[in-house]
Amino acid sequence: MLQTPAQLEAAGLEVVDLSDESYYAKRRVHRRDSSMQMEGLHRIAMAFVQRPETILQELVDAAVRLCGADSAGISIERENKTDEAFYHWVAIAGEYSPFLNAVLPRTPSACSVSLERGTPQLFRVDQRFFDILGVEAAPVKDGILLPWDVEETRGTIFILSHARNEAFDIEDLHLMQVLANFAAMGIRQQRQQEKLRNQAAAAAAVSMANDLAHQINNPLQSLTNVLYIAKQRDGVGDEKTLALKLENDFERLTSLARRLLELPNKAT
Repeated sequence: MLQTPAQLEAAGLEVVDLSDESYYAKRRVHRRDSSMQMEGLHRIAMAFVQRPETILQELVDAAVRLCGADSAGISIERENKTDEAFYHWVAIAGEYSPFLNAVLPRTPSACSVSLERGTPQLFRVDQRFFDILGVEAAPVKDGILLPWDVEETRGTIFILSHARNEAFDIEDLHLMQVLANFAAMGIRQQRQQEKLRNQAAAAAAVSMANDLAHQINNPLQSLTNVLYIAKQRDGVGDEKTLALKLENDFERLTSLARRLLELPNKAT
């Protein structure tokens, strides 16, 4: 579903392919603190090892600091996506932080253009776009958007300037390419951990079910014995006495059955 330049322009979007990097040739390269860049990349690396659940947020925080962006974020295609609810903003930093977990349509979208082209994009967004979405947000005067693709999950990472028309340069593009690779690795790591958790939960469920089966067998055996004895006696017998004998075992069975019904939710 490739969006034409006319469609993008009508939606308040300007999207420029940066694959040959020539767009930035005339832009002045900003001065950078190399020690701050190394520290930022070190924090990301440590997050992979010590706090993998925070890696995506660490990436967008680093993008804001290292590129001097006003906002930065990571967007992924939703698992049960529809054209109206296609992208999920899973990590956001800076001025757009209140939009964490926002859900956006497939079109109009600069993310869709970047993923379809498979290349970095410069993009700008004016008020018309936000009017279409029905939200209030600062315009994007300058932005860089990069696609990534891992294990059947696709998404983008982006940095935004809301006030400056030429906020980013060729070095920011190169740094964002590094961060896009980190984002792909972060998603891959999270998916692997999710699989391991599911496997552990499944193993625990099997163990729990086996234990409950043994527990259920005991009152069932007791009930079977009581009923067998009752059947061997002449006449109707004392039904009240039989009911009292069965009461505790039925209560145990009811409790165990309730635990079995809860088992799928616990496994999940």
